[in-house]
Amino acid sequence: MTEEHISHTDPRDARRSSRQDAGRADDVDATIERILAADDAAPQSSRFVADPEFRLDGADRSGDVAPAEEADEKRRGGILDGTARELADETRHTAADGAQHEVMERRSLRRVEGLSTELEDVTEVENRQLRLERVVLAGLWTDGPVAEAEHALRELSALAETAGSTVLDGFVQRRTHPDPGTFFGAGKAEEIRAAVAELGADTVIVDSELAPSQRRGLEDIVKVKVIDRTGLILDIFAQHAKSREGKAQVELAQLEYLLPRLRGWGESLSRQAGGQVGGGGGMGSRGPGETKIELDRRRIHARMARLRRQIAGMKPAREAKRANRRRNSVPSVAIAGYTNAGKSSLLNQLTDAGVMVENALFATLDPTVRKAQTPDGIAYTLSDTVGFVRQLPTQLVEAFRSTLEEVADSDLILHVVDASHPEPEGQIRAVREVLADVDAHQVPELVVLNKADVADWAVVERIRRREPNTVLVSAHSGMGLDELRERVSDSIPRPQTPMELLVPYVDGDVVSRLHGGDTEIHTIDYRAEGTRLSVKVRPELVADLEQYRVDADSEHAAGAA
Repeated sequence: MTEEHISHTDPRDARRSSRQDAGRADDVDATIERILAADDAAPQSSRFVADPEFRLDGADRSGDVAPAEEADEKRRGGILDGTARELADETRHTAADGAQHEVMERRSLRRVEGLSTELEDVTEVENRQLRLERVVLAGLWTDGPVAEAEHALRELSALAETAGSTVLDGFVQRRTHPDPGTFFGAGKAEEIRAAVAELGADTVIVDSELAPSQRRGLEDIVKVKVIDRTGLILDIFAQHAKSREGKAQVELAQLEYLLPRLRGWGESLSRQAGGQVGGGGGMGSRGPGETKIELDRRRIHARMARLRRQIAGMKPAREAKRANRRRNSVPSVAIAGYTNAGKSSLLNQLTDAGVMVENALFATLDPTVRKAQTPDGIAYTLSDTVGFVRQLPTQLVEAFRSTLEEVADSDLILHVVDASHPEPEGQIRAVREVLADVDAHQVPELVVLNKADVADWAVVERIRRREPNTVLVSAHSGMGLDELRERVSDSIPRPQTPMELLVPYVDGDVVSRLHGGDTEIHTIDYRAEGTRLSVKVRPELVADLEQYRVDADSEHAAGAA
């Protein structure tokens, strides 16, 4: 605005404009204050809090990490900042994955961060969403390099996020043996309590299996719920189980875990006595002396027995299908591997199965069996199994043993490994430990290094030096899938009995059968007297084809004459 314009302005308009500017400034200041208040109220980003000898801020790395890596750690601000590395990227689907309706259904019921269950308006009840549970992680570093402790805490963070929680903080204590009373030392337990109170956490998750007394002792100090790694994994399994058999197996594992951890609460679970002198309730309380906790324990035993009968009753149907495949000599290939390594994505690429694919740990639990073919037409079955994890609860291994038998009875195991993971060798060891538990360690194994398109090639070469039987693939981009199909074709049992056949044209159904997935056709020739074939068949077909067999030597001699 020029000076001429200003000189001719009405003083009342100037005062009015000044008041409006002041009002706008007040509104801006109020808005900024609200934003800052919201930022202060928001949960702090995850930090990694450790003992002095375990610090990641350059204080003392004990020679495990280079200075450049220390600078990277400083810029990151800690191991647990943001989402866990295993879940950092969004789920990427391909055309082979199909519509993925189950993923959309699961996400529609997922809790969201930052929304409270407190309603200001009762009309919002239909649109309410539950906020994520706020957790603090804690673990022990007993031996090994510092990187292993970092990976363990990251994996625990990914498990917690998959279960539906927001990770606020993480603690690791350097300790040779766990404390028998509270698992952690007194100082570290008090430090965890202070962090829980400061951050407003709901739960403490411990990266190990706690004894019942250790769990109670730690809860008495931190004043919030404490769960261990086993309880967390069981909770994820309970959320993701869909089939009737899967739900029964998970419930059985949960009851086995709960049984030794039953605890009494006050007088209602106290031991009964004959009279008031003995501390009992006097008249009306006399009886066999069975307490409420004993009644609960008896009911759990009865429920477990019923679940075992149900699971055993489901076994014959699976055994019948397996026996039918054996009778027809159909080769079986099982996909096994660490959770979130890309097993379901690989199954979809090889068979167009369309099973659910999600960037989450233990996303799929129910086994899936699909028919597949080698490039030269040999049929085989490809089965996807439940994923494994470090320290997989023994209750789950026992409950899912009937499902894991599919791996032990297979002709080939495709051991899928996430090649982009910082510690793939640890994942390989964890999977092989479980395979040994279910007697599947003698089955031939092909190590499939998935996600090779985003992997560190130094890590890939390191694995290939240790594992000679490997193949590089990417289930997302399709890289290496043709080579994988060829390797599977070379590894599965193939028809071994050679036969020279001449099938009359009136028996065209026999030729159609030979074009099936259990026969290898080398040559085929159409002659006046019928179809001439040179094939390899499985032993059970020899008797049915014997009437069409011809002597190749005599046929050559007749042709020469």
